Amino acid sequence: MNKLPHRRKGVFQLVKYVVKRVFLAVITLLIICAITFFAMNAIPGGPFDGEKAVSAEVKAALERRYNLEKPVPEQFLIYMNNLLHGDFGISLKTGREIKTVIGESFAISAKLGGMAVVVAVILGVIFGSIAALTRNRLPDRVIIFLSTLLTSLPSFVLATLLLLVFCVKLGWVQVWSVTDRNYVLPVISLAAYPMAYITRLTKTSMLDVMGQDYVRTARAKGVSSFKTIFKHTLRNALIPVITYVGPMTASILTGSLVVEQIFTIGGLGAKFVEGITNRDYTLIMGTTIFLAVLMVVVNLLTDIVYKLVDPRIKLD
Repeated sequence: MNKLPHRRKGVFQLVKYVVKRVFLAVITLLIICAITFFAMNAIPGGPFDGEKAVSAEVKAALERRYNLEKPVPEQFLIYMNNLLHGDFGISLKTGREIKTVIGESFAISAKLGGMAVVVAVILGVIFGSIAALTRNRLPDRVIIFLSTLLTSLPSFVLATLLLLVFCVKLGWVQVWSVTDRNYVLPVISLAAYPMAYITRLTKTSMLDVMGQDYVRTARAKGVSSFKTIFKHTLRNALIPVITYVGPMTASILTGSLVVEQIFTIGGLGAKFVEGITNRDYTLIMGTTIFLAVLMVVVNLLTDIVYKLVDPRIKLD
């Protein structure tokens, strides 16, 4: 009889939490936009200073076209007004719409990052579970040694080694190209660190859960080991992993630019670096805002899923 009001209260708290987080996210994005915009304009030079054979008249005309001759605060207000109307502008170098550039490049980054996340979570949970169930035995020691090695190895170092060994020396894997999009080595490079971290996290969490009273009670009642592990132990041990998956996903999707550069993958990270190199203000702003929104949304969804998995968690 009392479940319905309690359920309504839980839904109300969830909606209240989401509204609060969205409001804070909007404030955060405004701050990010302001810092990025004023910081890139504070650097000496401009997007057309490096152009060859451009007269002063042509340069002035280009600056007028893109409102670059106006004071920086006025430029910022113009840009934010356009942004509120869904206009990210056009690239100062190529003339293409920023939304189109982001859409095409993010499709590649999302596929690469999505595969890395799936590989990291599945293998990390499997290896972590094996390490917990074989504690202080050979499988546990081998897994922990390899996970420690991978957590101490930066992704760009691993990517360089994989490229050198398997592409250059052995020739077993083709280098990523537009015609032959081989994701194997880039996925391994991106998934190695989070997989190793999830392995250690899963092991620690499982060992903690295996020592709880309800697990010992289930065993004392004669519940099978398989059911005890998957229904009681692993399910509760995955809560810390779920908490990590959200920031990990955002980190992989937003932080793959170095790996993309090493394997010459034309993803969003490569476009971001290209924008900085060419002083392409609209491309820099567009990619920064998109990545910031992506990170905010992923973190919010992670908190909501965390609450659904463990109702004991209170959303403040």
